[in-house]
This record gives sequence, C-alpha cells and structure tokens, in this order.
Amino acid sequence: MFSRGAAARDPHQGQPGVTAGRPPGEAEAAMILVHGRGASAESILDLAQTLDRPGFAYLAPQASDNTWYPYSFLAPVEQNEPWLGSALALLASVVECVLSAGIPSERLMLLGFSQGACLTVAFIARYPRRYGGVAVLTGGLIGPDETPRNYDGSLSGTPVFFGTSDPDPHVPVARVDESARVLERMDAHVTKRIYPGMPHTVNEDEMEHVRVLMDRLQAESTQDDRGTSWQSRNR
Repeated sequence: MFSRGAAARDPHQGQPGVTAGRPPGEAEAAMILVHGRGASAESILDLAQTLDRPGFAYLAPQASDNTWYPYSFLAPVEQNEPWLGSALALLASVVECVLSAGIPSERLMLLGFSQGACLTVAFIARYPRRYGGVAVLTGGLIGPDETPRNYDGSLSGTPVFFGTSDPDPHVPVARVDESARVLERMDAHVTKRIYPGMPHTVNEDEMEHVRVLMDRLQAESTQDDRGTSWQSRNR
C-alpha cells in the first residue's frame, strides 16, 4: 500500500493492466497497447482480436481515472505533471516486464491511440532502443511548439508507423510531421500515412500496416528459432 501523498506523486502507480494472447514467456513476440483519454485497457485490447496474430502476448496498462494526463498534449509539459511522469514510469515497468519474461526489445511492439499514441511516442523518444515496431495512431510528441526535441540515444532502425486524420480535432498534422522528423533523426525507419477527412478513430489501412510489422517479427522469430535448433544439433 502507499500513502495519499505517494499516490499524488505517482497517480498511475498500482493500476491493474490487462493481457491477452499468449503468456509473455511463451510468446513469439509482444505488443504493449496504450489506450486514449477516457478509454480503458480493456477497450484498446479489443485490437488484439482485430489484429489476429495469436503468437503475440498483448499487454495493456491502465491509466488512473482513464486519463494519462489531464491537459492537452500541446500544453506546457509541467502542467501535465506528475501524471505524465507517472505514465512514462508505468510504461517503462511494462516494458521491463516483457524483457524479464525473455522477449528481447527487438520483438516488442508498442501501439498507442490518441492520448496513448502521444504517450507512446514520448516514451520511445525518452527511452530509445531497437524496438520491434511502434504504431503511433493519431498522436505526436508532447509539449508546446517551442519544446526542445534534442533527445539522446538512437532507435537503431526501429520501424515506426504514424497514421492520422487531416484535419484532426485533437492532433495537428504539423505535430505528426514534426514527430516523424524527430524520430528519423533518432535513426527510426518512419512510415507516415495521412487520411483526409477521417474521424478521430483507427481505420483498416492502419491495422494492415501494423499487421505487416507483426508478421515481420513473427518471421524473424521463426528464423531465430531455426538457427538455435541448428546450433544445438551441431554442438
């Protein structure tokens, strides 16, 4: 248990997440799905059925009061604290859970929608490494236009997909464009799709882009397993 003071400093601490698919220790790869404002871990986990890749472990963290941070992602960063820092720490703990189960980061995907997409892209910019893939579905880097974007580290070729509507009532396309450029400078392989007139939602074309990334990870996992078996037989 933790005190009210601790909860105020770390509002997302102890929130129960939900899972689907294979247990991480038995999965070929894993995906962390991050829900949007007013939604829930259960609701975004519905995408696991839509994506239909049963070899994956799916993990969805839950925000306190269904909101990762209270103000717009374009507001000054300090206005969204301590919720933003707490959300990033929670996401880092879920990543560590996956890695501890034996799935390397190269087989770990992150997917976020709306506020969850903003949190996802903020996370990989602050915690860069080679991920198996990242899907930023209507989101961008957090903070006002003048926010410095001098992040340290490299994404080492991580494939990143950005999909967004134009116009979108919450996420300006200009911020999506800026976020894509920042990640490219961090050595990500970025694909971007703009959907004119699309509502604030997820469409099938975006899902197909995500499935392509998932299939690539599963194929790489199979090749690695075959290589391990060959080495075992030839010792």
